Amino acid sequence: MSQARHQGGAHRRTRAFRSRVPLLPALPVLVVAAVVLGDLVGGAGTSWLPLLAAGPALAATTNGPRGVLCVGLLAGAVAATLGDLKGVPSRELAAVLSALAAVTLASGLASALRERRERVLDAVRSVAETAQHALLSPVPATVGPFQVAVRYSAAAAEARIGGDLYALIPTPYGVRLIVGDVRGKGLPAVGTAALVLGVFREAAYDEPDLLAVVDRIERSLARNLGADDFVTAVVAGYPRTGQLEVVNCGHAPPILVTASGALVTVEPTHPAPPLGLRALTGHTPDLQVLPFTDGDQLLLYTDGVTEARDRGRDFYPLHEGLARHAGDEPSHTLDALHDELLAHVGGRLHDDAALLLIRKPTVREVVVPEPSAGGTTDNAVTTASEAAVTRPKARSG
Repeated sequence: MSQARHQGGAHRRTRAFRSRVPLLPALPVLVVAAVVLGDLVGGAGTSWLPLLAAGPALAATTNGPRGVLCVGLLAGAVAATLGDLKGVPSRELAAVLSALAAVTLASGLASALRERRERVLDAVRSVAETAQHALLSPVPATVGPFQVAVRYSAAAAEARIGGDLYALIPTPYGVRLIVGDVRGKGLPAVGTAALVLGVFREAAYDEPDLLAVVDRIERSLARNLGADDFVTAVVAGYPRTGQLEVVNCGHAPPILVTASGALVTVEPTHPAPPLGLRALTGHTPDLQVLPFTDGDQLLLYTDGVTEARDRGRDFYPLHEGLARHAGDEPSHTLDALHDELLAHVGGRLHDDAALLLIRKPTVREVVVPEPSAGGTTDNAVTTASEAAVTRPKARSG
């Protein structure tokens, strides 16, 4: 059922394109009409009849085999009628009609092959969409104590999937998240992203220490990646109220937006190599602990955002954009940033781009749960600021 839904979505996109150009299927008929007009206006001694073959030839790109046949029959009937009216010699008229028949048959075959390729492409798109949903699971609007929003755009728009990765999950040790960027593009990058996310989701539940989660990802990549492959990533966790742990492995530094609106770039205190390259340098990442209280936000992103250029080769100013659009709704903030990013590059990105924003709501914005009779543990936080926010689900774009 899911595959049928994806294929139906692809067919709907095709129909939507054709509906935006309503004259496209009728264009071959207009070409035939233009040839008829030219032949009639041209007068004696001028024959436009061979140009009627343009009708069925053009129909192969805009219509199915039946449409091509109809245009070919129309062109043939018109040629026979005009030839009789203008006294075209029978041998010349027969040659024109034979050429029309040959072009119609060839165009009908081409149209059938085009439709077959479109069906195959629709199937490939549906598989890509399914893979994306399996790899980059939709993130709800609230995870633990946080409001969350994600926007993702693959540079290969038709594939809808790329080498950037993200995940945000609640664990026994608090909410944990990762945003990363795989070196390279295409299917190898997608495979590496799937490997990183799989290890992260398992380790995040098993390991009490966030650095141990990073170590497990590093060991897995060291066994499976080539010598020149690596993954830059930021791994973060919220183990206790008011504190956010961050481990940066060669990735773009997150941006902390305080409740007062100040923007702080979270530069690593001791820079560490990307995941998969630790054995070459011997450097291990450090754990940074940040204050993260009510109203604070943290934006994680990939270099497809900060390295996006406009026609003047200027980079997208992420800090300025975030300062303009930061608000109490992470989804609205990322909507504005994503739209502004696409406008900056002229509508199409040249690299995968991911944005993930988490926000700690204030006491006034949360619903206070009823206290349980059996008490609570350290991980079951009952303060109002830790309660779940009742908001709709976020989109991952």
